[in-house]
Formats: sequence, structure tokens, C-alpha cells
Amino acid sequence: MTSSPFKLLSIVIPVYNEEFYIEEILHKVIRQPLPNGLERELIVVNDASQDGTWKVMNSFAAKFPEIRFELVDKAINEGKGAALRDGFKKVMGDIVIIQDADLEYDPADFPKLLQPILDGKADVVFGSRFIGEPHRVMYFWHQLANNFLTTISNMLTNLNLTDMEVCYKVFTRDVIDRIEIKSPRFGVEPELTAKVARLRLNGKHARVYETGISYSGRTYEEGKKIGWKDAVSAIFHIIRFRFRD
Repeated sequence: MTSSPFKLLSIVIPVYNEEFYIEEILHKVIRQPLPNGLERELIVVNDASQDGTWKVMNSFAAKFPEIRFELVDKAINEGKGAALRDGFKKVMGDIVIIQDADLEYDPADFPKLLQPILDGKADVVFGSRFIGEPHRVMYFWHQLANNFLTTISNMLTNLNLTDMEVCYKVFTRDVIDRIEIKSPRFGVEPELTAKVARLRLNGKHARVYETGISYSGRTYEEGKKIGWKDAVSAIFHIIRFRFRD
């Protein structure tokens, strides 16, 4: 029986002002069983939080010496894209997954997100909040904007995703090593999508899969950060990264 080429999962977590959520999500990430005997490492990037996030991160890592933690403390807040760029530089794993630091996305979905790659069918896997899994009923206009942005992205990339703006994106190391993030903020979502769509591995387009995930969205009162300005910015980034790097 041939052994799997995938041994280590790198979980990259950008964090900004999540003092009240970061410990719980880190517990969930560590406790989640992984398929195929995968080991895990956590790369947690503090994007110059103004609360007690960094203190919680440090104390938490000390409680789990058996887990490899890479903690990055940025002096200047630059945004999610810049935090991911810094985090990707630290990964040592064969597979890389993005995990938000709030509680909107559940690490219990890791196995289904990883399986297409572990089965040798995919190079990239997108989660989707809109294809059959339970999700918290939230803002109508947010979903309408998401659908609109995903449609524009699909038209320009020729992918048929249902949720381009989703946090959960999984990549083989070969893919992530070929992508250089330029967008500092939430424009990173359409940027990653556009660059994956253009990417060729061994002369062929990267294989992209999508799987349904659960979703428990936050209200603005609960700390949600993305807003309408980010939606407008996303349109610019969709067009930009379709035609240039």
C-alpha cells in the first residue's frame, strides 16, 4: 500500500481584535481529528490587535507544547491579505488551510475539505456556505452582494464556484508556493481565486473542488468586520487579478 505524500497540515489563522474568541477557536482547531494520520501546525498571525489578543495567543501556545505553533506579532495593522501573506511564508506543511479567528467557521469541516486533496483529486478546495449545509440566517444584502461578486468572478475566471468570498480555502503546498499575495485586505479572496484559476501544474490547470460547509455568521454587534467598502473593493480586485498579477 502506497503511503500518502501528505503528512502535515498547516493551519494559517489571521487575527485582529479577537480577544474573546481566539482561545475557543484554537481549542477547536487543536481538538479536531484529522484524516489519514495528518499532523498539524498552527501559524497564527496577530495583525496588530489593540486588545488582549496577543497575550491570549502566547499563553495558549504554552499549554500545548506538543503542537508546533508559529506566532507572528505584526507591529502595523495591514489587513487579512497581508496577514495571510506573512503566514504563508512560515508554513512547513504539505497542505495549507485558512481558518478565520472568529467562530463563524467550524473546524469540524476540516475532514470534508481535506478529502479531495488526500484522494488525489484536487489541488485546491473551496468551502461553500450555500450548498446544503446548516448556516445561520443572516443579512439578505450580504448574501446578495456575495452572489454578485461570485458571479463576476466566475465570469472572468471561468470557474463555477458558489461562494468565492468564503474563508475556507485549502491548497496543496505546490499551489501555495506559486502564489504571491498582493492585496492587503479582504481583496485577498478574489485574488486567490483568480490566481488559482490561472495556475497550471505540470502543464494542466489546477484542479479545483468545492464542498459544502456549515456557517454561523456574526452580526456587527458581535464583531463582524467586513463591510460595503470591501464589496466595492472586491470588484476592483476581481478585474485586476484576472488580467494582471
